[in-house]
Amino acid sequence: MKRGHDRVRPARDTALRRVAREARPFLRARTGAILRLAGWSLLEFAQTFLGGYGVARALDDGFLAGSPATGLLWLAVAAVAVLPSVLAARGVFGRLADLVEPLRDGLVRRAVARALSGALGRSGDVSTRSLSQVTHQSEIARDGWAGLVLTLRSFVFTAAGAVTGLLALSPALLLIVLPPLVLGAALFVGTLPPMAARQRAYLAADEAYAAHAGELAASVRDIAAAGTAERTVAESRALADAQLAASRSLARWSAVRVVALAVCGRFPPLLLLLGAPWLLRNGLTPGGLVGALTYLTQALAPAVQALMTMLGTAGGRLVVVLDRFTDAPPPPADDPAPAASADSPPPPRNPARHTPVAELHEVTFAYGPRAHPVLDRLSLTVGAGEHLAVVGPSGSGKSTLVAVLAGTERPTGGAVRWRGRPARPADATSVRVLLPQHAYVFTGTLRDNLRYLRPDARDREIAAMADAVGVDALLSRLGSLDAAVDPDRLSQGERQLVALGRAYLAAPPLLILDEATSRLDPAAETRAELAFAALPGALVVVAHRIGSARRADRTLVMDGPRTQCGTPGELLRTSALYRDLSGLWEPGEKHSIRSTPPPSPV
Repeated sequence: MKRGHDRVRPARDTALRRVAREARPFLRARTGAILRLAGWSLLEFAQTFLGGYGVARALDDGFLAGSPATGLLWLAVAAVAVLPSVLAARGVFGRLADLVEPLRDGLVRRAVARALSGALGRSGDVSTRSLSQVTHQSEIARDGWAGLVLTLRSFVFTAAGAVTGLLALSPALLLIVLPPLVLGAALFVGTLPPMAARQRAYLAADEAYAAHAGELAASVRDIAAAGTAERTVAESRALADAQLAASRSLARWSAVRVVALAVCGRFPPLLLLLGAPWLLRNGLTPGGLVGALTYLTQALAPAVQALMTMLGTAGGRLVVVLDRFTDAPPPPADDPAPAASADSPPPPRNPARHTPVAELHEVTFAYGPRAHPVLDRLSLTVGAGEHLAVVGPSGSGKSTLVAVLAGTERPTGGAVRWRGRPARPADATSVRVLLPQHAYVFTGTLRDNLRYLRPDARDREIAAMADAVGVDALLSRLGSLDAAVDPDRLSQGERQLVALGRAYLAAPPLLILDEATSRLDPAAETRAELAFAALPGALVVVAHRIGSARRADRTLVMDGPRTQCGTPGELLRTSALYRDLSGLWEPGEKHSIRSTPPPSPV
């Protein structure tokens, strides 16, 4: 099951090439860790070399020469060579973390960034995929990468020690040993691309069947009521057959891999024994023959088999999983309207306020088929440069209106349009920013928090924003834009200021504040709202104080499905609810929660 964006990749751009292309800069940045790992692995090279060479010398110079003491001495050398390998293992595992943990951290960061991007601009399937990448696939990659590094390192230095030992015993040994090793290795390498493709196909088929089973479990009653059981069974059978076909194809290539393992691991000792008479006639000593068998059976064959097994199992899964992290996010279905240039200042406030940014046309919304509608055939137009306030008692539908207007809830009737087009999740990040009452601030620098919606914002733009919105006091308290931000040490008002600052930098066509200034004092709230009102985009504010409604161009009064819209002056004459809210709000404004930081803990 290929995604649409997979089709834009070149046909010859295989998964292995994509992963290798991204692996090169990762490995170059960790050359020091690789060299330290190789340094500790030299002890394993020495152990392998002395193991076979010591046995050969023990026979030729010791036991076969009538000198048991010399033979025992060489065997002792071979035995003592094992001890440094224990020290090598400790050093190797210490350096392994320098290669493994950065890989997992980088994959998690990439998956989280993709999840945030998907949540802001696309449907939820990307976020679901990213959740699997953060929790499960990143751990598969971490374990597979650790196993591959350990096995590859062991193979390289073990094979180097064994080949050096064979050369020391007799160069003619390589004429017998190397051909089957090269043939088996070539056969094995030839299976890597098709095995990776089969494993990817199997994983895709498995995911498709799992997704189908999940949807099926949640829709049993609907299937029974609609009488579509036969079609559902047919779909399930087709998905199961696809998974079975993928697993059989994978098994066939696994059989070819078994043949490659046999050629590498079993043929060299057999050929060595068959060629022993010729080798002995050409100068190989009996001890050299036994030493060569020791190299093949105790070092080289196990190392080759371990490497091929690792590449064939965990290595294949590693390539498939890493390739999923290299996937580019899918492009939107249609090109969104172009955003303003990041380098140019915001355009002047548009006097043509009739240009619609957001429209509700006969919108109805209810939280269930039998529930009373919260919105009932509501029509509303918000023009470019317009400041609209929304007021009403608790439970009157203000948050529901905001959710429908922002596209986070779909109406049960009517239509929502952004800039003349039907509202779609794919257009959300280019059209609107929604700030809720509880502001999101993460651990990091103040600059990163403020540039969350606009990563390319320059320092001079941030400084202008801080002066306009009122973030300058927080900036002075923290010391600089690079100061670390601990969300727990910010007041609720300061968190709201950070969120307001990032929204100002984004300068969206439609900004919706759902009581996003509720923790600011009246002066700070006024300063922020006036700054946003000066931007060319439309501003919709769920008012927390009567001052917000008085500053607006128009105010929408909500009392459940009943609504009334007009200027503040008009509503004072025509809306009893607006007059009541004005009277209730004014005395309480002095009790607003201030934006000063909380006291430091003792």
